[in-house]
This record gives sequence, structure tokens and C-alpha cells, in this order.
Amino acid sequence: MIATKAILITLLSRLFNCGWAQSLRLGLLLSQAGEFGFVLFAQATAAHLILPEAASLFSAVVTLSMAATPFLMRFVDFLEMREVRSGEGLDGPERSPETSAIVVGYGRFGQTVAQMLQAKAIGVTIIDKTPSLIETAEEFGAKVYYGDGLRLDLLRTAGAETARLIALCNDNQDGEMTRSAVQAVLETFPQASVMVRAYDRLHMIELDGLDLAFAERELFESAVAMGKAALRISRIPPEEVDRVERAYRVRDCERLELQSSTGDLHAGAERSFGADNALPDREVENPA
Repeated sequence: MIATKAILITLLSRLFNCGWAQSLRLGLLLSQAGEFGFVLFAQATAAHLILPEAASLFSAVVTLSMAATPFLMRFVDFLEMREVRSGEGLDGPERSPETSAIVVGYGRFGQTVAQMLQAKAIGVTIIDKTPSLIETAEEFGAKVYYGDGLRLDLLRTAGAETARLIALCNDNQDGEMTRSAVQAVLETFPQASVMVRAYDRLHMIELDGLDLAFAERELFESAVAMGKAALRISRIPPEEVDRVERAYRVRDCERLELQSSTGDLHAGAERSFGADNALPDREVENPA
């Protein structure tokens, strides 16, 4: 029963955009049965709906699950302490110098954004919550500060109230970069231009309507680049490759706008290229 309730509550929490770690802790803390079960079993026995032996067994299950609560709490405390210990010895953003740009997340995406800013001597405060990544980055001379860059209090200590740019480059693997989280950053630091690395099309639709300076799906540009290379390998003329790229970008943008406005992922499906829906050949003007 404890396992079933923990799994269900964890999944429900994820459905409401809580992170995996937070959802699991909530599931464990709420997995025990309640004392109201004793009342229900007594009433059911009196109404001859269940046998007394069954009521006794059910009551024992409830009692054991309630007795397990302190141990589950200790286990949750252990998980939280292990997370805290993993960041021990690492500098937090309160130690960072004042800069005009903050990059949250220093994975394969954030590294590119931060390095391009630094190429023009723009000061960047980099924040990440993965200790192993921070230690690896330091081996290559990059200073990354430990912490959850979506926490408003932590962003304040990093100088977000005076920053001109906040780039949210997390991979959103745990679904923590929700619309409400991004909106809170926008509202708390209105002077900063906020940029977001969206996970996929659904994430882009979720963020639609927010006053973002930039938002792009993490694999979109690299996929377009490979598509262009595939066309060139297929001996398509360069001018046609460029025309296909422009047409695809326009159609994809139109589909995204329709999907966002209607809430229907099938909206604008006719704008997608397919085996029966190729791009018409360019019309050649008559020299006459």
C-alpha cells in the first residue's frame, strides 16, 4: 500500500509540474494510511460488508503504515542531506562578482551561450546545480557557482536585480522550468531580458505569450543544419537548399502559432512537408 500510494502521489505531483525529487519526497511522506480507516472498517463490519477477520487485517495494515511514517521521514531527510552534502565546498552565487549577464545551466547548451558572451568580454555569472559538472568545468578554467538558478532568492544573490540578461539554459529534464517559474523570473526582475532554452514544441507552446527576449527549442537549429546538409548530399542546388530552409522555417512557425492559439497539436498539419506534400518547384519567369 505504501509503495502504491507513493507511486501514485509522485506521478500526480509530476503531472502538476513538480520536479522528480520533490515529487518523490511528497509521495513518501504521504504514503501512509489515515486513522479514518479504523472508523470505516468498524462501520463496514457492523453493516456486515466485511468479515471481522478482514477488518482486523486492514487495521493492522493501517497501523503498520502509520508506524512506518517516522522511518520514511528519516529517509526523506537522508535524501535531502545527501543533496546538500553533494554541494559542500562549492561556492554559491553570493560569492560571484557583479555582472551584467546570468547563465543558468552550464551543460552543452549553456556553455555555448556563456562562451559567446565572454568572447566579447561580457561578464557572466554561471549557475548550475550539478556538482560533478561544476568540478569538471573548473578543470577547464570556467567558474560555475552552485545552486538552483530558478530560485528567486538565489538569483537575487547572484545580482539578478541589476543584470541586463538572464539566460535559462537548463535542460528541463525534471520539468522544473514551468511557465509559472519563468513568469516569476520575468516579474521579479523586469529590467532583465530573459531568454529560455525550450525543451521541445510542447514546452514552447507552454511558454507562449510570455514576454521573453528569446526562446528556441534546443535541437531545432542543429536539426535544420543537418537537414540542409542532407539536401546538399542529395545534390540539391544551393539556392534550392536555402529556399527549402526558408519555407520550412515559415511553415513551422505558422504551425506553432496555430497550435498555441488552438491548443490542438494537429492544427496546421497541412503545412508540414510530407511524401504527398512536397515544396512546389520554383516558377521560372518567362524571359519574353
